[in-house]
Amino acid sequence: MSAFWSSWPQSTFSRGVLTMAFTLRQIQYFVAVAEQGSVTRAAQNLSISQSSVTEAIKELEADLGMALFERHPRGLSITHNGHQFLRHATKILAAVSDAKTNFADERHGPTGALNIGVTSLVAGYVLSDLLARYRRACPNVEVSAMEDNGSYLEHLLIGGELDVAVMVISNLRDRMALQAEILETSPYRLWLPLGHPLVSADIISIADIAREPLIMLTVDEIEENTGKLLAALGARPHVAFRTRSVEAVRSLVATGAGVALLPDLVYRPWSLEGDRIESRDVSGSLPVVQVGMVWRKGSSLPQAARDFVAIAENLRSGRIR
Repeated sequence: MSAFWSSWPQSTFSRGVLTMAFTLRQIQYFVAVAEQGSVTRAAQNLSISQSSVTEAIKELEADLGMALFERHPRGLSITHNGHQFLRHATKILAAVSDAKTNFADERHGPTGALNIGVTSLVAGYVLSDLLARYRRACPNVEVSAMEDNGSYLEHLLIGGELDVAVMVISNLRDRMALQAEILETSPYRLWLPLGHPLVSADIISIADIAREPLIMLTVDEIEENTGKLLAALGARPHVAFRTRSVEAVRSLVATGAGVALLPDLVYRPWSLEGDRIESRDVSGSLPVVQVGMVWRKGSSLPQAARDFVAIAENLRSGRIR
């Protein structure tokens, strides 16, 4: 039995036959709700009714025999079991997507080389999955990837030393020379430890955040953008800790060392130690972080790079077509 199925409770098997009957559509809807943190937003992204999403989640929970989300007056939050199932669900959808990609083209696949750049914030949250899919779809392409700051990656793209970069494009400097395509737009949200008074607040303002010790992430201009935002709104936060590690931010927030204002892209509900982290919207007009692909404007991308862009666009959709 594979490691994937062996991680499931034995009660889900009967005489060696899997008795669960959930569908790919149910898994797709579950992943959408888990990623968006809201049935409403998930339904909007999927272009279907909220009732369809709600019913699919209920059927999936009934089939699995476990609660995937905890319902409360303010909405819902993913449970520990839901968080564990999410890892399997994303692998299932990725496997199906990869299968469709592999069988969509009868050719043996392109060859050649692909040079990719990536910024720190997106290296572990966007590129890893994208790169794994690309390597499975184009195994004969030699891939070289490097991580650096955005301004240096722009320099390498313009100079032709990189084919494509996956990076934060909210502050792209040389838009005259570079072409950008958005992969993901992520709003800023407030991270809080379990039991913090602001978790149950109806409205959280910037002034509320300014009164809390702030854990500041210092990669990909996040500190600069957060500082500008707070300063523009007249808030002077107390920065309790600065770090380049998202995992350190999670651990510090979960243990009550402070709060964090970060793009929802990097939010996960559990620290490495297993402590819960809450995420809440903040009132007011907050900026968003845009993650996208960037290449030199007017350049003729090699086939390997065009295939990479196509796979990234498929990943962006977040659904099985």
